[in-house]
Amino acid sequence: MVEPVGGTAMPQVAQAAMTAQIAWVVLNREAAYLSELRKSSRVPVFSVTADHQEIGRIQGRQFAALLPGGGNILYIQGPSDATAAQQRTSGMLMTKPDNIEIKTLKARWTEASAQQAVTSWLQLSTSRNAQIHLIGCQNDLMAMGARKAFQQLTNMDERDRWMKLPFTGCDGLPKGGQEWVRKGLLAATVIVPANSKPALELLVSALKTGTTPPERTVISALPFPPVPQN
Repeated sequence: MVEPVGGTAMPQVAQAAMTAQIAWVVLNREAAYLSELRKSSRVPVFSVTADHQEIGRIQGRQFAALLPGGGNILYIQGPSDATAAQQRTSGMLMTKPDNIEIKTLKARWTEASAQQAVTSWLQLSTSRNAQIHLIGCQNDLMAMGARKAFQQLTNMDERDRWMKLPFTGCDGLPKGGQEWVRKGLLAATVIVPANSKPALELLVSALKTGTTPPERTVISALPFPPVPQN
């Protein structure tokens, strides 16, 4: 069971696993090569993933609820080569209102990378006059990293202005994003259930019974707190 972070989802490693008769399960990623591998594989080959486009659609609805009059969002996106980041962005653009504009920064899913991205952006002269009304991030760690970048501003008025904005994230772990929402550090998150457990259950069942799991199983996400569905 693997959760690739690169753009290719490790097709060569997957082929080597098939040759050695080792089952191959991809988590949280699109892997186009799975269809071809399944044609000749004698062991289970499948993926279990969150519905990343729906995650983005949920975020778009959260943005609409938090900015009913519209506004500008500083949007911290995952890596450009990550399918999850691409799909979350496309989903968000489907549901955000037309009166909300998006300014995108790129990070690497980590708190430190988002903090660096925002810190670098703040050093640009254009950021000083930017009218931003919300900080939206593609995961909760990046949202916390963005907060840290704004907390380090030495101009107290500027720091207070940024820290009063709503921050949103995604993943919604009980002791992570959900707790940060309750504490007021985040305005909202998206609960993305772990996919390792259902993947393991599918794999064990397939090995015991000889059945073939679906090529792709999608896990649904939920907004936290709930927002109206349009």
